[in-house]
Amino acid sequence: MKASTLRHGFNAWPPFLFSGIHVTALADDWRHARVELRMRPWNRNYVGTHFGGSLFAMTDPFWMILVKECMGRDYYVWDRAAEIEFLKPGRGVVHAEFNVAESDLQAIRAATADGSKCLHWFPTDVLDAQGEVVARLRKQVYIRLKPQARQPSPVAS
Repeated sequence: MKASTLRHGFNAWPPFLFSGIHVTALADDWRHARVELRMRPWNRNYVGTHFGGSLFAMTDPFWMILVKECMGRDYYVWDRAAEIEFLKPGRGVVHAEFNVAESDLQAIRAATADGSKCLHWFPTDVLDAQGEVVARLRKQVYIRLKPQARQPSPVAS
C-alpha cells in the first residue's frame, strides 16, 4: 500500500475521524508521520481539555506501521507495550511526530539477524500549538525476522 493511500484511509477511518484525529503527513519512504488532534465538543473530557484516550489513540498505530514498512515483509512487527504520562492539559490542536532513524533500523536488523526478537522502545511527545509537551509516551515494538527469511531454502533433488 502507498503511504498516501493509508494516510487518506486513516483520515476517513471512523475512530480517527470522529475523535478529531487527522494524519497530516505520512512520508512515502515510511520514515516520518505527523498526526494532529483537533479539539471538538465530543472529544473533551469532564474539565474541557483533550480526553486522555484520544491523546493516546492519536499515537497508537504509527510506530508499528512505520517500522513494519521500513523493515519489509521478512519481519514480524507488532505493538507490545505502551506507557503514557500526561504532563499538562491539552487544549486546541495538539500534534505528534514520528521519525524513524536509520540507526534504529540498523540496530534492529543486527539484533534480529539470528532470529532473536527485538523489543525496541520508541518515544513520542504530544505537543500543543506553543510547542509545550502535553503528554509523553513510549511504545514498545516487537520485531523478529521470519523463519523463512533466515533459513536457506532446501535444495530440490
